[in-house]
Order: sequence, then structure tokens, then C-alpha cells
Amino acid sequence: MKLDEMERREFEMSEADLKDLLDASKPVPYMVFGGVPPRSSRENAHDAWRHLGERMGFEWETVKPSRADQRFFTAIPKALKGGEK
Repeated sequence: MKLDEMERREFEMSEADLKDLLDASKPVPYMVFGGVPPRSSRENAHDAWRHLGERMGFEWETVKPSRADQRFFTAIPKALKGGEK
């Protein structure tokens, strides 16, 4: 088993967290005025994961889906990133 897989743990988000992530991932309709488009749905989704990671204590860039319900995922806890234990 790779070190990355040994450091991972499973997290469970709330129904409200799941709704926020799904809403953040929706396409953003817009009309460009003045040449400045809005943030993309990818940027919005990354921000939602970043916020959830800060609140729940995991590195948002390490999230992988779990085999359980879609509210479950695995990630590396912040205290373990970079070999800190």
C-alpha cells in the first residue's frame, strides 16, 4: 500500500455540505459586459472543497471519492500532510 493511501481517512459531509458542493459545481450562466466573465463552475467547486477542508480538517486537494454514499470521501488530514504525525 502506498504511503498516500495509508495516510488517508474517510470523512462524511452533511447533506447541507453536499448540496453546497453540488450547487457550486453547476454551470454559471452569464452575459459578458465590459469583458469580465464570472468565475467558472470549477473555480466555485474548488472554493467549496477548500472551505469544507478548512472546516473539517483535511487537505482539499487530496479528496477522492469513497465507495460509500456520495457524502463520504477520503482525504489526507491536515495534520498528516507532508509526513507530520
